[in-house]
Amino acid sequence: MKKIFVLFSAGIFICHTMLPQPATAKLSPVSECLIFPMQPQHTHGSSVVSLPNGDVLAAWFQGSGERTADDVKIMGARLSKEAAGWSAPFEMADTYGLPDCNPVLFLNKNNKLFLIWIAVQAHRWECSILKYRTSINYNESGAPSWNWQDNILLAPNDSFATETAIQFNRLIKNTSGSAAYASKYDEMIIEASKDFAKRSIGWMTRIKPLRLAGGRILLPLYSDGFNMSIIAISDDDGDTWHASLPIVGRGNVQPALVQKKNGNIVAFMRDNGDEPSRVQVSESSDKGYTWSAAQKTNIPNTASVELIVLNDGRWAFVGDDEDDGRYRLSLYISDDEGKTWKWKKILENEQKGKGSFSYPCLIQTNNGLLHICYSYSLEKAGESVKYVVIDPKSIH
Repeated sequence: MKKIFVLFSAGIFICHTMLPQPATAKLSPVSECLIFPMQPQHTHGSSVVSLPNGDVLAAWFQGSGERTADDVKIMGARLSKEAAGWSAPFEMADTYGLPDCNPVLFLNKNNKLFLIWIAVQAHRWECSILKYRTSINYNESGAPSWNWQDNILLAPNDSFATETAIQFNRLIKNTSGSAAYASKYDEMIIEASKDFAKRSIGWMTRIKPLRLAGGRILLPLYSDGFNMSIIAISDDDGDTWHASLPIVGRGNVQPALVQKKNGNIVAFMRDNGDEPSRVQVSESSDKGYTWSAAQKTNIPNTASVELIVLNDGRWAFVGDDEDDGRYRLSLYISDDEGKTWKWKKILENEQKGKGSFSYPCLIQTNNGLLHICYSYSLEKAGESVKYVVIDPKSIH
């Protein structure tokens, strides 16, 4: 295990620049630290945003479990541009009596801060409700001052069901469930897509949205009920949202979005379907409304993906690139829009069962540095959120 050098004083963790790591680690970050001390509660699903004043704000969910633990709430911390390290954690959101999970932080074009997350009803992912808060006063210490809160309620129409059937027919034929009395997987999802109630709830956040040059915001969502994804689209800077047609596939969830030079939008998705587990990909040529059927790539994947276009035009991808766990987290760099990945750096690599590292978030700040945060868990030591800063120019 790599050593993490931190000092703890008055509730603040101080990140120190790391010495070059051994060649086996394959990564030399500008800095890395834990946002808060290792502790016994479950800590997961982090997000990070760079604020206009130079501060960095992080959020995650924390509690005694996930969807079945009603004490789970959204927590946050701030790395002030004037401070040596992260503040003590503070509460960002807590729905009374329900678990709150999967926070996403971002700024709209007018620099209004959004926090979007899910409140899990009935202790079932497929009953989750999308909630959001906004703030225009977020530069002071501690949590932002929230000026608005509401739900994001999507109402996919019958085109959702039509598109689901069409795209399943474009996938490689699925021969599972062929017994006389057993419904095939594809047929079950197609039938469920006709149910207005089922397709109206259960859409969950995980990864930050993509803002297009024209102002459209694409918020990636997924469903553990349909085991596939959808995009919430806003054309008024986040005031209202409507649903795209589904990104149809077998287990393509938690999409991360980038825009190609030709204007098309690409979604990289976690593989929650049949083996072998590989990153799944889909593409949209109409600004995120319709999508090709999801196809597997050759990148191993078991738990999480994240993707960003760097300022120099290269793509950066982070994910769990193994077949049997979350014990390795790697950074890939491509200079041909994901056709090939010429560079790979290992962020974390432990023995199976000794550590878990997943659900990364990637942003690039104005100074060109790549900021990564992700769930960090070590056997018997507890859980936290790790924060790593990398100079992508050093990866070549």
